[in-house]
Amino acid sequence: MKSKIHEHQKNNSIMVSKNRIIYLVVACIASMSMSGQKLKEAKADQQYDKFAYVDAIKTYERIFAKGYKSQEMLQKLGDSYYFKADLDNAAKWYGELFAFTQDVEPEYYYRYAQSLKAIKDYKKADEMLVKFNQKSGNDLRAKLATAQKDYLAQIKKNSGRYTLENAGINSEYSDYGSAFSGTKVVFASARDTGGLSNKRHSWTGESFTNLYSANIGDQGALSEPGRFGANLNSKFHESTPVFTKDGKTVYFTRNNFLDGKKGKDARKSTLLKLYKATLDGDKWSDVTELPFNSNEYSVAHPALSADEKTLYFASNMPGTLGQSDLFKVEIKSDGSYGTPVNLGNTINTEGRETFPMVTNEDEIYFASDGHPGLGGLDVFVAKEQADGSFKKVENVGEPLNSSKDDFAYLINTSSRIGYVTSNRDGGQGGDDIYRFKETKKLECEQFLTGVVTDKETGLPLSGARVTLSDANYKKLQEVISDKDGKFDFGKVDCGTKYYIKTEKPEYNTLETSTITKEESGKSFVPVELEKAVKPVQPGDDLAKAFGIKIIYFDLDKSFIRPDAAVELAKILDVMEQNPTMEIDVRSHTDCRQTAKYNMALSGRRAKSTIAWLVEKGIAKSRLTGKGYGESQLVNDCGCEPTNQSSCTEEQHQANRRSEFIITKL
Repeated sequence: MKSKIHEHQKNNSIMVSKNRIIYLVVACIASMSMSGQKLKEAKADQQYDKFAYVDAIKTYERIFAKGYKSQEMLQKLGDSYYFKADLDNAAKWYGELFAFTQDVEPEYYYRYAQSLKAIKDYKKADEMLVKFNQKSGNDLRAKLATAQKDYLAQIKKNSGRYTLENAGINSEYSDYGSAFSGTKVVFASARDTGGLSNKRHSWTGESFTNLYSANIGDQGALSEPGRFGANLNSKFHESTPVFTKDGKTVYFTRNNFLDGKKGKDARKSTLLKLYKATLDGDKWSDVTELPFNSNEYSVAHPALSADEKTLYFASNMPGTLGQSDLFKVEIKSDGSYGTPVNLGNTINTEGRETFPMVTNEDEIYFASDGHPGLGGLDVFVAKEQADGSFKKVENVGEPLNSSKDDFAYLINTSSRIGYVTSNRDGGQGGDDIYRFKETKKLECEQFLTGVVTDKETGLPLSGARVTLSDANYKKLQEVISDKDGKFDFGKVDCGTKYYIKTEKPEYNTLETSTITKEESGKSFVPVELEKAVKPVQPGDDLAKAFGIKIIYFDLDKSFIRPDAAVELAKILDVMEQNPTMEIDVRSHTDCRQTAKYNMALSGRRAKSTIAWLVEKGIAKSRLTGKGYGESQLVNDCGCEPTNQSSCTEEQHQANRRSEFIITKL
């Protein structure tokens, strides 16, 4: 039996255990031919609205077995299973709904797709997602499903990185959500071991959850669990704690209950809140609720950043994009809190995002049914950037994820051993905790290196200052090239744009961009520096010596193009700075047209080039020139004797050029 903090949106009511924040649309009761049947369905509706799903399911199924059905009834029957995370049965009843009518709200296409994934009918699930996309407009889940049509292949690529086994602490009831506290793992359980009121929850039929702990042994093995933190447990639900490193402070989830008083929202539902307590000796005391809680929405599942200055949590508070979102809030040095900030639509969807866990490697793990997955809740991970944004979200793959609900990921980043909760087949209770070991990291690792050389000689340049900046030109690193001209920036992000600026005395500073690869490996960037002052001698090509682009001409033309004028201005400046320099202008054509015609055309181009320089003030005596036609092609694009060529226009363009050979200094 599944018992999770529900996170679906319309009734704003949340039960504690593993499910999500729930809001349910209460539909009108379908008319029946028999008044007695109406009363039975009305009774089931009342049970449904109170989240007494166990009784509601029995009532609806008895009605259906007698041949009575309506759209509203089938929707509620499917929802009753969906919201208690029994997706196998949800798929059955949503199937009956779609057989009855397909004129339903778009959300039902999504729920049906999620349920179909639970029974591994991915083909039909994808068909439902296509229809969901057509009907839902701008829903982010639809966009993700459309953009990631190969999501199963990507999940397969990410799979096989974990070994997974039962953690050995599970009961026949729901056990879920774990946290490290020194040498213990603390988790929530619906088992009844006495000591507090044995009150049962009408939705699950199980006891309210309390906190338990077990000692961590070799390879993450756990000892027999016992009750944890007597002063933290109440007669209602407690779950999902997170502890500071010193073990003296805990944040945890509880129903809206403090100092013997139960709070309710406007609809008389008791929601979830976050609480804080401190350790006084060996007892927890000072249980206080956090200031951004509210009676009108739920806040749950806390997680702490590595520096313990930021608290992450799940909520359906105002500003939520979907049924539940992930938020973060600053923990200030004086113990007060900032304003909660939504993590944005890279993380959050219109679905359910919940159970965050933040590592000391700037990763956030969380559960979601909004991102493409294998069914139910899947565990996902995203890398947090320096500016607080997140890179793309990735499914961590099988076997950690399954076709059922998988959530509450917890890992020790040193040992790579951790725990996850799932209601997958083969478990002992509704939800069970599994122990895993990560054998291979999902994170893509790119290493950025390069070498600095002299562009003219090709020799390595040592002592060059090489600076790495991000796409916004924010400086990240600065290194000096070694004796072999090599530089190494170490590990960088995959699929990311960087700028590399290289500086060295007597050389022109060069800034180049590079984009690292999407898969793990090395990115190598060669950097060629040009000398700021270059020695030249007779016979050198002035254009090459000074990095001047070739002077191009249009097909069958000899006039100076605007882009050519810019380059000629560079030739003009060099000759003005060196008044004794003389050059020979050599003009060339491609092979098209006859050799005789091309010789004449290139001659006109040489004269046109010389005339332009003379017009700008260069003495004609310093210039000579000649056309070479197609006699000195720079590639294999010859046309003789047929005057035909299969070369591209770009290849022909390379032959239509002028060169500037120094004849005297």
